[in-house]
Amino acid sequence: MRLIFSKEGQDSSQADPFVLRAEDGKFYLYVTGEDGVHAFGADSLAGEYRDIGIVFTIPDGKAYWAPSVIHTHGQYWMYVSFMKKDETDVHLQTMHAACSDSPVGPFTDVGKLTEPFSIDSHAVENESGLFLFYSVNDCEAERAGTYIVVDKMTDPCHVSGHPVEVVRPTMDEEIFMRDRFRQGQHWHTLEGACYFREGDWHYLIYSGNCYQNEYYYLGYAAVQSAETDLTKLHFEKQPDAHTYAPLIAKNDYEEGTGHNSVIRVDGQYYVIYHGRDREEDPRIRGDRRTARICRLTVENGKLTAHRYKDHL
Repeated sequence: MRLIFSKEGQDSSQADPFVLRAEDGKFYLYVTGEDGVHAFGADSLAGEYRDIGIVFTIPDGKAYWAPSVIHTHGQYWMYVSFMKKDETDVHLQTMHAACSDSPVGPFTDVGKLTEPFSIDSHAVENESGLFLFYSVNDCEAERAGTYIVVDKMTDPCHVSGHPVEVVRPTMDEEIFMRDRFRQGQHWHTLEGACYFREGDWHYLIYSGNCYQNEYYYLGYAAVQSAETDLTKLHFEKQPDAHTYAPLIAKNDYEEGTGHNSVIRVDGQYYVIYHGRDREEDPRIRGDRRTARICRLTVENGKLTAHRYKDHL
């Protein structure tokens, strides 16, 4: 179901939603914005989200894609990609780190984290340290396109510089565009990594294809291991690398479903993702992607999403 937003936020899109339960116990949603990272806050996960406004921007930046936020080292750290206002090539999107003493910002730019093209961060902290999942391009692979890597962080604003492949495109349903850069080379996309662990099972939910296309979906990879160094895990797509079996995809009431974050509240897992209503909402202009929520069952390497139009 769609999340509920206060009057001030009802006519806005909420593409690439990342949810955080902050130290104050409240829930914050950070989303993509052309002019900066926009945020919303609520007292409960499925409650009414109030519009906080822009919490991160820089004077010469634009197209702030897919932010993620983590509380570590006594501060809130945001990882988000953007490009300069005078640039037109989206492949110059570059990951930056920003920090704040508050989940509502303002976040201050700390600097470039990775080289372009780098998008769709998810920072994770465990007993082995900090890790960053993100997406990069490979123009020479047999299935050329965007894929997901993970790198260990030396501190909240630096990565080690040794990213490891996590999951790659493996099927035609992940083709973003045919003959994109040259004849015969079809461009694939896997992005929007979201990692979590339950017991000895590690899960990575990802978006495949493009939100404007027929086969856009959320899929997942998994591995059973006691390993805590996330660069040493060997994830496998579920149920296998060549079967299109979406965790979440379009249905009879929503389409363009993808790019998620996962949160556990009172023992129950939830997926926060974006989508579009099949029936156009006249209040939302331009980008129609809005934040949605559903329950997630997690059991011995298998994930099941429970989606309903008007309730959890």
